[in-house]
Amino acid sequence: MRQNFAHRLLSGAAFGAALLLATATPHLAGAQDQTQDKAPEPAVTEPASAPANPAVTETLAFDASRVNSFSGAFLAARTADVDHDYATAIALYRKALDFDPANLDIRERLMISLLMNGEFDESLKQVDALKEDGAVERVTKIVRGLDAIRKGDYPEAEKILTYKGLNDLDRLTQALITAWAKVGAGKGKEAISLVKGLKGPDWFKVFTDYQIGSMALVSGDKGTARTYLKAAITSEEGVATTPDTFMRAVMALARLEASDGKKQQALDAIAVAERLISNYAPLKALRQSIEKGEQPEQQVTNAVEGASSVLFSVGSALNRQGAEEMVSLYLQISHALDPKSADTLILLGGIAEKLDQPKQAIELYGRVPDGSPMRRISELQLGLTLAQTGDVAGAREHLKSLIESDPSDIRSYIAYGSVLSDAKDYAEMARNYDKAVEMIGPVPRPSDWTVFFQRGIAYERLKEWDKAEPNFRKALELNPDQPSVLNYLGYSWVDMNRNLDEGLDMIRKAVELRPDDGYIVDSLGWAYYRLGRYDEAVEELERAVELRAGDATINDHLGDAYWRVGRKLEAKYQWQRALTMKPELSEIPKIEQKIREGLADAGPLPVKTAMASPAATAPAVTPPQQDPAAAGNKASYIVNDGDTLWKIAVDQLGDGERFRELIRINPELRRNPNRLYPGQVLELPGPAN
Repeated sequence: MRQNFAHRLLSGAAFGAALLLATATPHLAGAQDQTQDKAPEPAVTEPASAPANPAVTETLAFDASRVNSFSGAFLAARTADVDHDYATAIALYRKALDFDPANLDIRERLMISLLMNGEFDESLKQVDALKEDGAVERVTKIVRGLDAIRKGDYPEAEKILTYKGLNDLDRLTQALITAWAKVGAGKGKEAISLVKGLKGPDWFKVFTDYQIGSMALVSGDKGTARTYLKAAITSEEGVATTPDTFMRAVMALARLEASDGKKQQALDAIAVAERLISNYAPLKALRQSIEKGEQPEQQVTNAVEGASSVLFSVGSALNRQGAEEMVSLYLQISHALDPKSADTLILLGGIAEKLDQPKQAIELYGRVPDGSPMRRISELQLGLTLAQTGDVAGAREHLKSLIESDPSDIRSYIAYGSVLSDAKDYAEMARNYDKAVEMIGPVPRPSDWTVFFQRGIAYERLKEWDKAEPNFRKALELNPDQPSVLNYLGYSWVDMNRNLDEGLDMIRKAVELRPDDGYIVDSLGWAYYRLGRYDEAVEELERAVELRAGDATINDHLGDAYWRVGRKLEAKYQWQRALTMKPELSEIPKIEQKIREGLADAGPLPVKTAMASPAATAPAVTPPQQDPAAAGNKASYIVNDGDTLWKIAVDQLGDGERFRELIRINPELRRNPNRLYPGQVLELPGPAN
């Protein structure tokens, strides 16, 4: 177990790869499975929360006294540990230690569970007992060093954090924390010199620029601080790799300029970030404060907060699928040292969601302070997470209250609309987006296409096509090459036997823009089928099945097309396959009848659209804060479960190294490339030069 735990922690080399292969946290609305009769659901990419709901977060305390054997305590503890139920795991590991106090494996997992549960002080006893244990040395050294800094014993911290190993990540982390110990001891110049002298991979600079700037600020060296913070916010690699740290650097520089009375320079620094993401609540609040002539306090004001920021930077950069334990560990320790850090709480909440711990996520989001600029973000995500727990009524009331408190925040309408879509309350969904359009006003931005698209879906589901169609057209006016809208509108026309040529052209264009999307290819094949062009239908549906082999609707469609071209044995085979793929209950008797009797003479058939998952069709929606420039004439791609930026670049662009181009043209990725999620729409760059 000790070796297994050590192996789960990333090596320096693996860290470099991790920066390229960042995948997503599920910060989105409507992440549940979609079925073919569900409307596409909007996604909210920023994390969000609000006051915790006691009815949701309340859990029953585990009574470890009932366990009467070592094996029982150990096995139950491991089960709780794997399920990320750290409070229960802690009680059971302690019980197991009662039976076997010398067991290092148990003590290691108890220490980790305490840290993962945010119990930094409680972990110190276990940390001290394990300080000579090589299997967890990278953790114990950091915790002991940080505790020494917190106590003001800076020489002891430097002694503890001496590192002679070869792991680049450990060397960087411990050197930066050591430098903060020197800052605490009043040796700011020596600290900065230490960091400047660090030798290592190119990605070191991503972290060191911000840390040197912060150290110089705390040490009173504004010139050095200004130089390195400017370097941090103008580094393209830094924005792509550590967007959360990038935002901290922007705010630190803006606060520095404001404190020196340089109001315009402060606003210019904020504008750098606003070009990458608009309507980011903390940045907006900082701008308003500076415009009023205020001088906001820096986030990092002492050595303890500085050491905390090291773990925040490393943890947020590593925030990807498969690294949740390490990221949570770093962020929990960071939060213990700097409890006022709202961005740390939001990242932890996102990880809890990713680990299918919505109640824990709600509790974390609810801890964001009322006065924090990130409170609005946390409240939005809390509403979405409430829906994930099954408390749809609570989610609806919560999100409605957010709309009422700030009717101008379009994100609130999108979050509320997502919950309504999942509940199939299309009437309320339409009213919600009607209000959003009113707030947008007569001159919508290109990024507002998603509001009109979702309003169109709501009215289409209500069978009010005269209201749906103008919204789809408006969405295309704002974003002419949006594949999801082209597919939805084009297919609707073909289904209704209207504008057939234009509708088919739209679907073809959607396929050209997203040729590897099995659901859009299925739309083209099924459109051909509806038009009686069965040979072309077979060709496209065979390709759709290759792209989405496990989808019941697509296999069913292919069976129908095979039957029409006389390939009747193959048709029955496809229908039988469709039955094994969990089709909707209403479709099962229809498929069974086709297996028994085949199809009647060709004629108009009921249309089924393949919408099997949130990654599948049009559900993905670019959030309203997207940079309008990214909504221009570019191809798009909908993120699927398991995608990474590297994989998307390889599959869609033919070169993994082009992941940087994806980040450059997608503003939400520039803020945090770690936050990919199924259903997210990414714009794709053109051919490489």
